[in-house]
Amino acid sequence: MNFQRVLRILPVVAFFLLLYQLANASETTVVTEGRYVMGDGDTLARAEEQVLRLAQRRAVEEAGLYIESTFHDIEKASSGKSFQSSSLEIRTIAAAITKTEILESRRSIENDRPSFYIRIRAIVDLDNLQAAVRRWQSEERLAEHFRRLQSENAELKVQLHELRTAPTGVRTLTIGPLGHTKSREQARILVEKAILTHHLPQKLDLASRAAALDPQSVEPLIVRGQTYLRLASAAYANKSRQSEYSEYIDSARMDFDRAILIDPKNTWALLGRGDVSTWLQRPIEAAHAFEQVLELDHFFDLARYRLINLYTAEARKLVSLKQLSPALTVLQKCLPPQTPESWTPYQKEAYLLRSEIYKNLNLPAQAIDDLSAILRTDPTDRQALLARAALYQEELQGRAAKDDLEHACMLGATVACEQLP
Repeated sequence: MNFQRVLRILPVVAFFLLLYQLANASETTVVTEGRYVMGDGDTLARAEEQVLRLAQRRAVEEAGLYIESTFHDIEKASSGKSFQSSSLEIRTIAAAITKTEILESRRSIENDRPSFYIRIRAIVDLDNLQAAVRRWQSEERLAEHFRRLQSENAELKVQLHELRTAPTGVRTLTIGPLGHTKSREQARILVEKAILTHHLPQKLDLASRAAALDPQSVEPLIVRGQTYLRLASAAYANKSRQSEYSEYIDSARMDFDRAILIDPKNTWALLGRGDVSTWLQRPIEAAHAFEQVLELDHFFDLARYRLINLYTAEARKLVSLKQLSPALTVLQKCLPPQTPESWTPYQKEAYLLRSEIYKNLNLPAQAIDDLSAILRTDPTDRQALLARAALYQEELQGRAAKDDLEHACMLGATVACEQLP
């Protein structure tokens, strides 16, 4: 074999070796750095935590996969002091980085402020990173769902009045001898129009016509069932009597039940069944429906969000009855170990409630851990800061308590300011 032939073969061999490594290794090692300038309201521990997170964030982004992330620096001034609040919205660090090694760490002064520098070697798990990306995309869909609900909320009262002054029953539609394919296409178009419209009576009409055209399609039933529940929500928010919106809930129940008969594994139909059970105050049935959804689609985060709220409400009832141990058991279901930090904002009430239970059970270390979980995601949460400061004081950790009180005071908590010397 001559030398030129060897040169031609080497790139091909190297390419296939690279493909083999990528196919057989789910981890990659990244060396990167981070810098952070300390604000007047920061503690040394918090500043060191922030610079490490910045470096980890860069490691995740340099791993080669796209992550949607933003970084905000907000500086406030109070009583001649400045306070820097940094919120890192990457939501994937805990899931992606399996090991961090600090290679270099130093401090300096920039513009009369302490500046922190760190260089790390991080091992990034690409499989977990891909799962985190899918979770972020699912959360975006969840956020879009809530934004859409919020934009429609202003119209609900007017539309509810329209429905009360006119018959709201399902229109009977006579269908001519159309081909099955043509009927399904017409039904699909009507469903798309129903999804896009914000006018609830029109949404009901379009979904009902689509259901009549294609009786074996679940989409019209799901859209109509969701609309009935939205009408129930509007009536409830308007402080109507239960008898005034129970008909909507019953209509929604029939639509979702019929959809499940057609497609027993349809996640949106099962979600609707869980929502109806929640309205009917049947928490066990609701939880079962939401758990079915997650068994079918682990990334169906709307169902997970429903479960968190459901379990938290049930635990709060048990706490009010002084049944602390059963309440703790319920909360463990929505606060399982190894939960990604991206879920902490949705679990905040559950964490606060569990920390209160731990405190009453004389388990201060666990209570502090729960409050710290909230503050890692949102360092500006005054309620968590005040609660943790009180626990630190009981545990005679004066310096830690003072740091939390100073932080809460800078955020405008007058109760914290009054406790400072």
